[in-house]
Amino acid sequence: MDWGTDLWDQYDIIEKHTLSGLDLVEKYVKFVKERTEIEQNYAKQLRNLSKKYYPKRGSKDETECRVSSFQSFTEILNEMNDYAGQRELVAEDMMMNICIELTKYLQELKQERKTYLLEAKKAQQTLEVSYKQLDSSKKRFEREWREAERSAAYAEKTDQDINATKADVGKAKQQAHMRSRIAEECKNDYAAQLQKCNKEQNQFYFNDMPVIFNKLQDMDERRGQRLADGYVLFSDTEKHVMPIIDKCLEGIHKAGCNVNQRNDSLALVEQHKSGFERPGDIEFEDYSQGINRASSDSSLSTPKGPLELLGKNRNRKSWLLKKSKLSPSTILPSSNPPTPSPSNGAPSPKFGRDPLSYCLKEINKTVKPRISSFRTLRRSPTVTEDFGHLPPEQRRKRLQKKRDEIAKELQKEVDQSEALEKMRDVYEKNPQMGDPASLAPQNSQTAQNIERLRGELAKYETWVAEAGVRGSRLQQRSQSFNNNGAHDVYSPDGAQSDEGTPDHSQAIYAEFDDDFEEEEEEEVEEEEPTVAIGNCTAMYNFPGASEGTISMQEGEVLDVVEEDKGDGWTRVRRTNGDEGYIPTSYVSIALTK
Repeated sequence: MDWGTDLWDQYDIIEKHTLSGLDLVEKYVKFVKERTEIEQNYAKQLRNLSKKYYPKRGSKDETECRVSSFQSFTEILNEMNDYAGQRELVAEDMMMNICIELTKYLQELKQERKTYLLEAKKAQQTLEVSYKQLDSSKKRFEREWREAERSAAYAEKTDQDINATKADVGKAKQQAHMRSRIAEECKNDYAAQLQKCNKEQNQFYFNDMPVIFNKLQDMDERRGQRLADGYVLFSDTEKHVMPIIDKCLEGIHKAGCNVNQRNDSLALVEQHKSGFERPGDIEFEDYSQGINRASSDSSLSTPKGPLELLGKNRNRKSWLLKKSKLSPSTILPSSNPPTPSPSNGAPSPKFGRDPLSYCLKEINKTVKPRISSFRTLRRSPTVTEDFGHLPPEQRRKRLQKKRDEIAKELQKEVDQSEALEKMRDVYEKNPQMGDPASLAPQNSQTAQNIERLRGELAKYETWVAEAGVRGSRLQQRSQSFNNNGAHDVYSPDGAQSDEGTPDHSQAIYAEFDDDFEEEEEEEVEEEEPTVAIGNCTAMYNFPGASEGTISMQEGEVLDVVEEDKGDGWTRVRRTNGDEGYIPTSYVSIALTK
């Protein structure tokens, strides 16, 4: 059964079927590629494991390395390293023989299918043009035939009219004859076009499209056979390394059988035995009788007396314990302990003057102070998880960044979970490669991490959406700013000042000592003016009602003294020397550096 004979009217079905076949090849290539990645990672982990436990040179005693159990363990590590090499060979063969070859073949099939579909489309367009020409000739013939009938009726009517002249009758008959002749020509043209259209239609349905469909059928069958060969090659690649893997496993088994603890014990005895005789029994010395005592004392000079034997035994005993004594350096503590540093040293040169004044000056340089205001010292923002201490725009950016980081981490955990599932499937199909139950703790931990990250991602998604809504509202409010400054603004320290909320900066500032304020203002005045790093143009009006800010008009050009440090505010200066902070989003900045 051929597609061209039985599926002559199923062009859409054939097109969809061939496309799904190519998609299947592409999907199988991706599957094999991921399998090769798993094999490569598995081989890499095996190599790292063998390298980790492989005995390093000089790290072990030579006597221990000569023991059969140590030698067998080293052989096992070597066999595992060879086993990892076979897994790498499997990955390389699959990549070269399946992935690369099928990818090239897939490109050829796509091009071939595209060519056949173009031929079918071209034949379809030719048939449609023939249909249009047939319809046009048919309509023309119909129109001209009606005109001929109308002219004939008019000529007959004119001939019967007694008032009509002979010239009118002749003209009407001539017109009717001409129309009849034109209608006859259109009839012949329509008949010829119909014959041509039928011929092209037969050519299309009985020759062109069947040939194209049969070519697509042959292409699809070749695609299926090539894919089947790829399936078989997937298995043969694994079988090809099985003999070598079996040898590696046999080597591990042989290494376990080569352990001979009895020979190891004999070798240890043969290598470390001293050859000394065991000490004899100690004789009893009776001091209750003086004669015997004197005799015992006099026997000290005799070489075979009991004290001499006792002395020999004592010396032998001290020799047995000699090797277990520790060196003096390991027993005695260090005679020179490290001298503790003094608890109260000399003050830093930076605090040569009043420490409190120095701290305030450092805060002026790093924390963007509000001129003649110390609100930031009393109301430092608390860092929260949702970055609520930041201005809206900076908060939104930080939330989005945090959300993207969590999303990337979640994707990594998901990929790891998928890899573990695939590895578990491999273990279930090939038990000699590993135990599937060993992956259960990793699967459980990965699942917990995924659930935790999903919860955090949902939480940050909510905060990002909330920050986006607030940002749009702030943008709408910012467009309604005027010179009077009666709208909501965000103060430079990140606190939002509503329309009806009074400014407590004066009350907070009043808590500081007047002398301390004068000293700080003198220090600020003594500092040299900062060099401008660029300029900016105001896009909106800003009232500058908060402490440390400066007002500006739309279109006003200001010098930029300090860039935005991430809190949404920029420090600027007018030509008259007034400095303050303005919202970064309200100006267009051009830096010179």
